[in-house]
Amino acid sequence: MSLFDLGRVGVKICGITSESDACMCIDAGADALGFNFYAGSKRFIEPSESLPWIRGLEGRVKRVAVVVNADRPLLQCLRDSGCFEFIQFHGDENPAECIAEGGDGWIRAVRAKDYAALSQGLQYATRDLLLDAWSPLAFGGTGDLADWQMLADFISNQPERNFILAGGLSPANVVDAIQTVSPCGVDVAGGVESSPRKKDPVLVTRFISAVLGSSPISQAST
Repeated sequence: MSLFDLGRVGVKICGITSESDACMCIDAGADALGFNFYAGSKRFIEPSESLPWIRGLEGRVKRVAVVVNADRPLLQCLRDSGCFEFIQFHGDENPAECIAEGGDGWIRAVRAKDYAALSQGLQYATRDLLLDAWSPLAFGGTGDLADWQMLADFISNQPERNFILAGGLSPANVVDAIQTVSPCGVDVAGGVESSPRKKDPVLVTRFISAVLGSSPISQAST
């Protein structure tokens, strides 16, 4: 199972913090939404408060629970809720932990510090790898750009995987990113926000329109 099997570049809007933002992104054409359950994130949401409305999105969009070194009770809560098609591991989880706790669908985020870090990501038995910018200060969501050319070189040698590009994307740069890296999907959070935790309808629409207008990508849905 893969997050994006679309024949085009898919769009994941991450860091959704409210039902209204979720519905707005769906109406704008998002293929997937990410919900952050890492307490150290500025886009963290409480499961007890958010799961009821996330459940109501079923069938409208693919839903991704983003976790960072989560404990087993939280992972079991998210899996058993029936609210998510995928769990995204964004911390220091090892391959065995991801297999044991990921359920039927999971994504491994790789912080692209260098080629060695990217290669280590191939140890994870999932079709989907999310490539994010590396930062010594945070697990993700920094707004920093990854080294696109390094990612392009890496992706070109791994046709059996689906790669999702993250890190500092915005309506202004996403087309260049797609044309350089050739991912199967793109992931954006801060690049479509009007303020922390609040998605901007204009920026979301511009971002999705830019992605849909980009050239077809041969790596997508391989």
